[in-house]
Amino acid sequence: MSITNETLALDSAAQDLLFREAHTVSAFTDEPVSDEQVQAIYDLVKYAPTAFNQQPLRVLLVRSTEARERLVAHLSDGNKAKTLAAPLVAVLAADNEFHEELPELFPAFPQAKDVFFSERPVREASAGFNAALQAGYFLLGVRAAGLAAGPMTGFDAAGVTKEFFPEGDHTALLVVNIGTAAAEGAWFPRSPRLAYDQVVTTV
Repeated sequence: MSITNETLALDSAAQDLLFREAHTVSAFTDEPVSDEQVQAIYDLVKYAPTAFNQQPLRVLLVRSTEARERLVAHLSDGNKAKTLAAPLVAVLAADNEFHEELPELFPAFPQAKDVFFSERPVREASAGFNAALQAGYFLLGVRAAGLAAGPMTGFDAAGVTKEFFPEGDHTALLVVNIGTAAAEGAWFPRSPRLAYDQVVTTV
């Protein structure tokens, strides 16, 4: 089956920016990432779907040198240098107390706070899954802003959680370096992807 650009609503340039030409980036220029750019990203990605509109994703921007060093202490060795050098680093976390916002965020059924999420293990499972959905949108938002993202799971999640969320109400999920991709050596050659028939079945 042949797929043409006309099959999709986005034009070819937007498809390339968000998907085909996008890479996980390890090297950036020194061009800063402003708070205004992050705000623009969030204004796009806040519409990501979540169960009960719970929106558990929380984003911690790590800007100061002191905070960057605290974070890097919990990263795997291969992620330390590039994180120290990145223009901006974001820690994406799940708010395990998201249910406190449900009466406002899900007015169609405000009782959901107590009916479905009164128990901490249930909240943690739901927060982790739905924040991961939002994290995927966040990465696309970074790309849509004309920036590049370097998401990493190579870190001590428990250590980062304790370091930056000591009250225990958040769980660190992902560390993302953000900036403008360097002209050379910004990414590795693209690895293979599974074919359509390997992923999609019909019943």
